Amino acid sequence: MNNDAQLKQLVKEKYSEIAKQPKDQNLASCCGATAACCGDDVYNIMADDYTRLEGYNPDADLGLGCGLPTEFAKIEVGDTVIDLGSGAGFSGFGLITELDADQFRSVVDVCLTGAFLVIKHAGRHLGEGGSLVSLTSLNGRQPAIGMSAYCSAKAGLSMLTQVAALELGPHGVRVNAVAPGFVHTPLTEGAMAIPGVVEDYVENTALGRTGTPEDIAAAVAFLCSPQSAWLTGEVLDLNGGAHLKRYPNIHQHLTKLMGQ
Repeated sequence: MNNDAQLKQLVKEKYSEIAKQPKDQNLASCCGATAACCGDDVYNIMADDYTRLEGYNPDADLGLGCGLPTEFAKIEVGDTVIDLGSGAGFSGFGLITELDADQFRSVVDVCLTGAFLVIKHAGRHLGEGGSLVSLTSLNGRQPAIGMSAYCSAKAGLSMLTQVAALELGPHGVRVNAVAPGFVHTPLTEGAMAIPGVVEDYVENTALGRTGTPEDIAAAVAFLCSPQSAWLTGEVLDLNGGAHLKRYPNIHQHLTKLMGQ
């Protein structure tokens, strides 16, 4: 793969594939791309593959259903790893005072710990010219009623990105993330089905529309490209300006739908 257009298409396709996966499977993928943008290897990840990782520690690295390529040894110095799996997380829904601790923990495990494991193991192989890109969320900076676990996990991933940039920077590795707003994918169909949610979101954006996989792919391609060679520790807000206003009150819309 030798140009930005091909990389954008790859990211778009794999992002869409992940979004279509059943939530109970929670699989993920990573695109492996060389610094020249790029190789086209894609690693499919499942929890039962973790034991094949060099340095795998079952006590420290819990067998989550997300996050890790099985062939990190193929990663070369100067490669780029795009953790698309970090954009395939899920969110439990419930007020903090009513939310089960196990449900909270499972969201954090999928959305934050899985990304940590990708950075941990990929970071061991990347060197000068290498790059890591994760997908966090608008909810990493904008709170939403009923989404405490997801918001906390994505805020954690945003900070993890910055810490990783500090730690891997001396090795010549850049670490960045894209923080999308509301993107039309099968994973968001549940929220889209609640009357008023999409309209509320669009009303609270500067550009007046939701996002597309193409929007995400273009941003990721930029972070992988030589044009961003002096950029690290950046969490790129990609939400049509939604971070400038407020997040939809999904809990209120849901309560109205249920007639409560």
